[in-house]
Amino acid sequence: MTCTEFLALLDDMIDDSATAMRADLQEHLRTCDHCEVTLNTTRKTIQIYRSHQLYEMPSSLRDRLHAAIMARCKKGC
Repeated sequence: MTCTEFLALLDDMIDDSATAMRADLQEHLRTCDHCEVTLNTTRKTIQIYRSHQLYEMPSSLRDRLHAAIMARCKKGC
């Protein structure tokens, strides 16, 4: 299984509905740190979103994010 194939099935993996491909997905995770980090980060993001907790973004990060969004919008979103 490639990373692209894994990412295409990421939703099913998170929803625990990828029963037919589960062994292949688990095998890929054992050999691919990048996809393991992607899966864990996605799960954590969903957990934070569902908890409705607000997190204060550091001002430097907020400024960089705002600048990046504005630059993208000026190019044409």
